[in-house]
Amino acid sequence: MVRVGLVGFGFASRTFHAPLIGAVEGMKIVAVASSDPAKVACTLPGVAVVASHDALIARDDLDLIVIASPNETHAPIASAALTAGKHVVIDKPFTVTLDEARGLIAQAENAGRLLSVFHNRRWDSDFLSVSRAIRDGLVGEVAQFESHFDRFRPEVRDRWRERVVPGGGIWFDLGPHLVDQALCLFGLPDWVQGDLAIQRAGGQADDWAQVVLGYGAMRVVLHASMLVAGGSARFTVHGQRGSLIKARIDQQEAQLLAGMVPGSTGWGLDDDALTLFDGAGEKRIAAERGDQRRYYAGIGDAIRGEGANPVPAIEGLAAMAVIDAAQRSSQHGVRVEPALSDSERLAYAAARGQGAAR
Repeated sequence: MVRVGLVGFGFASRTFHAPLIGAVEGMKIVAVASSDPAKVACTLPGVAVVASHDALIARDDLDLIVIASPNETHAPIASAALTAGKHVVIDKPFTVTLDEARGLIAQAENAGRLLSVFHNRRWDSDFLSVSRAIRDGLVGEVAQFESHFDRFRPEVRDRWRERVVPGGGIWFDLGPHLVDQALCLFGLPDWVQGDLAIQRAGGQADDWAQVVLGYGAMRVVLHASMLVAGGSARFTVHGQRGSLIKARIDQQEAQLLAGMVPGSTGWGLDDDALTLFDGAGEKRIAAERGDQRRYYAGIGDAIRGEGANPVPAIEGLAAMAVIDAAQRSSQHGVRVEPALSDSERLAYAAARGQGAAR
């Protein structure tokens, strides 16, 4: 049994981490660090609650610390957990700087402990469906890939994600999902061109982002906005043989918010088929079933020595390098190369090769 401690019990822990961990055989949430014990008790009755992450990390009945606190706290809390000999999962983004991510990777390697980033959207129905279609050659060689993660939240809310703080803004919130999925499909880009903006009245941090990744002649366009009420497709792919549209987003987040238990009837099902255009007509292709439980199932296997880390930290570092490049590009108005060393690129390529075999 992998015994888990959760740091923080905000939206990410309540909506994703707690229900997904609870639905994976061989994992158990033992304790939570939270300033609101009553909120934890409503969702996780019988689970111990401590007031600080230090108190949680100090417990000797935990194997894995899951960090779902504000982004700027990820690195120091993860470092403390690794120092205490715990395995660590960090909610996206990995950290807020590349140096922080590099430091954690070195520390985890020295400690011989698992370090992973919660890129749960790899197991979304929309992404799995589009990935399969590209692998199967339905559009041929890809020329343009567009990925949208849009919301409609015209009112600025008073929360850290929307303030001018390290790791605040939409690019650090939704950008990691877009970037990680693009890297899973195509690897590191040659260059990144980013454009970040504040579009809502009263906004403090970026709430609109459009980032282009260059791969030779191919272009990957990543887009996130807080002012899209509808009408944009989740994925659009154009290739030498045709075009592919995935209109709607995966439903697991909506299912979790509605109280569905992961793995129950209907979990991860997606009735929004892909549309393939081949120049002569169109064809509907059934969507894959999503299942974000696979992330934590993989974490459990990796800790027990029965499988590979589902999202190695080096892949989290690669995503951070693209996120960082997009920010620098937006500031200076030029294309920027992801700032990874030759050894980091080799380690990333090796991790991708292992992932492709899984």
